[in-house]
Amino acid sequence: MLPILEIEKKLGYTFKDKALLKEAFTHVTYSNRHNVKHNDRLEYLGDAVLQLVVTVWQYDRRDNATAGKMTSERQKLVCQNALDSAVDGLDVWQYLLYEGSEYNLQGKPKSSLFEAIVAAIYLDGGMDAAKKFILEHGNLTAGKSMDNPKGELKEFLEKRGEKEPVYRTEKTGKDHAPVFYTTVYALGESAKGEGKTQKEAQAIAAARLLWELKQKK
Repeated sequence: MLPILEIEKKLGYTFKDKALLKEAFTHVTYSNRHNVKHNDRLEYLGDAVLQLVVTVWQYDRRDNATAGKMTSERQKLVCQNALDSAVDGLDVWQYLLYEGSEYNLQGKPKSSLFEAIVAAIYLDGGMDAAKKFILEHGNLTAGKSMDNPKGELKEFLEKRGEKEPVYRTEKTGKDHAPVFYTTVYALGESAKGEGKTQKEAQAIAAARLLWELKQKK
């Protein structure tokens, strides 16, 4: 049973149509088993709404930026890592309805969840509600932090007189196709990242932790 009220509180939005919220949190594996709607169509719509809101947000704040520069920045603002961090910040990932093991969630289900939530809010409350949610909970700091997330995290901590972050990385998979998993720790918090190289995994973990810490400062 999906804890509707608990999720709405974390999202900061109350749905008139609760079925939209459930659809947003339904993975295709759960849909196949229980014959209910899954969130693929919402993901598709949410991507378009997210792109528009972020584009307008950039346009209003980047008076001297070229279209090429804004396009590059937007890619970082709406990329999988940025949306994954946004879901982590909302603390709603554990509510996703799916069947089988977490192996079935490979790909980009976390970022897809954020896009599905955006679409559900858009359909339920209109563009103003969707815009408010995106500007409050979208990882719009990613455009800067993803350029050098480890450096940004270190600087963030130094300005507060805190110790440097601690990174712990594990390597799995075959030698010709390794996968690295990194956990970074700072200020009593942690975040995880994975990538094809240790550098990539650490960068993703750092970006996610930086986002989480900035939400709590």
